[in-house]
Amino acid sequence: MPNVKIYIDQACYDAVRPAVSDLLPDLRAMLCDLLEVAPDACQFAVLPVLGLPDQPRINAELHLMPRPSRTRDRLEQVAAGTRDSLSRASGLTVAVRIAQLDAATYVALK
Repeated sequence: MPNVKIYIDQACYDAVRPAVSDLLPDLRAMLCDLLEVAPDACQFAVLPVLGLPDQPRINAELHLMPRPSRTRDRLEQVAAGTRDSLSRASGLTVAVRIAQLDAATYVALK
């Protein structure tokens, strides 16, 4: 997995939705490469949200299971690539947060 949620300020959502939608396949390919997962392991959601005007207009949150290869440096590469891709596609400021989940307590049913 990664589980990716992309929150876009609703004031900008309609304007950037097509570009962000077009970006999703390439973003997934980048994440699959850097995180060493198959495409079907990824889950994406893009949501409009009500935010404050002094916050980044896009906030991307990635949740993933830890692996030895997912070092801090690797996750910083993932965050930077995600931020840069979303920023280029949208023209907006972007924040990215990555959290590694606890495999002992995480439950997923599909």
